[in-house]
Amino acid sequence: MPLEGEHSKTHPAVCFVTLGCKVNQTESEAVAQLFREAEYKVVEASEEVAVDVVVVNTCTVTNMGDSKSRRVIRRMIREHPESVVVVMGCYAQTAPGEVLGIEGVDLVVGTQDRMKMLDLIKQVKTEQKPQNAVHEIWNAEEFEELPQLSEEHRARALLKIQEGCNQFCTYCIIPYARGPLRSRIPENALAEARRLVEAGYPEIVLTGIHTGYYGQDLEDGLEGKWDLARLVRKLVEIPGLSRLRLSSIEPMEYTPALIESIVSSDKVCPHLHMPLQSGSDRILTRMNRPYNLNEYRSLLERLRQRVPNLAVTTDIIAGFPGETEDDHASTLEFVKSCGFSGINVFPYSKRKGTPAADYPDQVSKQIKERRVKELLLVAHDSQEEFVSHFLGKPAEVLIEWIDSQGRAIGHTPHYIQVQLPASEGVSPWVSRQFVTVVLEKDHMNK
Repeated sequence: MPLEGEHSKTHPAVCFVTLGCKVNQTESEAVAQLFREAEYKVVEASEEVAVDVVVVNTCTVTNMGDSKSRRVIRRMIREHPESVVVVMGCYAQTAPGEVLGIEGVDLVVGTQDRMKMLDLIKQVKTEQKPQNAVHEIWNAEEFEELPQLSEEHRARALLKIQEGCNQFCTYCIIPYARGPLRSRIPENALAEARRLVEAGYPEIVLTGIHTGYYGQDLEDGLEGKWDLARLVRKLVEIPGLSRLRLSSIEPMEYTPALIESIVSSDKVCPHLHMPLQSGSDRILTRMNRPYNLNEYRSLLERLRQRVPNLAVTTDIIAGFPGETEDDHASTLEFVKSCGFSGINVFPYSKRKGTPAADYPDQVSKQIKERRVKELLLVAHDSQEEFVSHFLGKPAEVLIEWIDSQGRAIGHTPHYIQVQLPASEGVSPWVSRQFVTVVLEKDHMNK
C-alpha cells in the first residue's frame, strides 16, 4: 500500500470493479459518489492510469461468485501494486478472514459501514496494516443511506429501497451476507427519485434484496402503513417520470394492493421478474419456498388477466439436492406452460453454511450440466415465442447506450432488447432518447 502522501496529485484517483447483481451496481455507484465528494477522480478500471484506491465489490451468491471475486481481487492487486485495495460486498461480508488472507488486500468492509470507507482508508494508510472492518450483519437495524448519485451515466437509474432478507431459502447465502430486512425511509426514497427525474433519467428501476417486503419493518405514519404498493403509487405521481420498472419480487409478495398499483398506472412497465426456482412442489418444499405450483400459476393468470401481453421473467435452479429425473421433467413441463419472456438458469451451487449444503443427496455436476442445457433450450424457445407477438408492431424503445459501431441498444417497456442500426456509420441516436419503431427480427440484439 502507498504511504501517506504518495500519489500526491491534485485529485487522487479511485476505480471500481463490481460483480453480481443490480444492488451491487447501485452501491458501487453510490460509494463512487462518496469518493467524488472527497475530491477523488473516479476512473474506469480498464483505464491505464495510476490510482490511489481500488474498490472491488464482490458477489457470493454461488461458489462461482466467490471464485470470480478472488480472481478479480488478485488481478487488481497485480495491476495496481501501489494502490490501497478495498474489498466490499457479499463475499467480503461472509468470509472477511478469507479475503484479508489474500496478500495485497488492505481493507475489508462488507455490506455495511460503507459511509466510513474514507476514514478507514486513512486509518489503513496511517497504521500501515490491513484492516478487517466487517461487523456482525444481524446487528444491523437501519437501512444504510449512501450518497445520492450525481454522475451516473446510465439511461435507467437504479433506486435501492430495501436491504436484507428473512426468508432463509435452504440454498441461499444472501441472508447471511445482507442481514435482516431494513426498508429505506419513504421520504428519502421519494426524494432521490424526484432528483433522478430532475437529472434527466426517464426510467427508474426499483432494487433491493427482498423488494416485495418493503415497509414491513417501518412504523405506521400519519397516513398509515407503508408498503411497496403505496411507494409505487407515490413514485408514479412524480412529474417527468416516464417509466418505473420493478426488479425481482417473490411470488407471495404480490398483494392485491400491489397488483392494483402495477395495473393502475401506464408508467409501471409491463414486465415483472418472479423467481420460480423449481417446477416441482417437492423440491420447492425442500428449498423452503413459501408457495406451490398451483399458487404460482394462479398468480400468473391473475396478472395476465389485468395486464395483457405481460412480460414475466424468472429464475430456475437445476440440480438441487434430491432433484430426481421426474422432478426435472416436471420443471421442464411447468416452465413450458408459463410462457416466460426470459429465464435465468443456474446449476445448484453448494453454499457452506446453508442447510442444502449438508443434504446427503447431492446431484452430480454432469447431471446438473445436462439439466441446465435442457432448461436453456426451453428458455430460448419461450423467449422466441414471446417476442414473436410483438413483431410487426410499434414499440417504444428507450435508448440506453451507443455501441462502438454507432448502433443504439435499448429496451421496450416489456424488456425486449432492441438494436437500431447506425446510418452510414453515423449514429442518429442519443442515450436516454425514446424512439418508436416497428419491431423486426433484425432489431433483436444478438
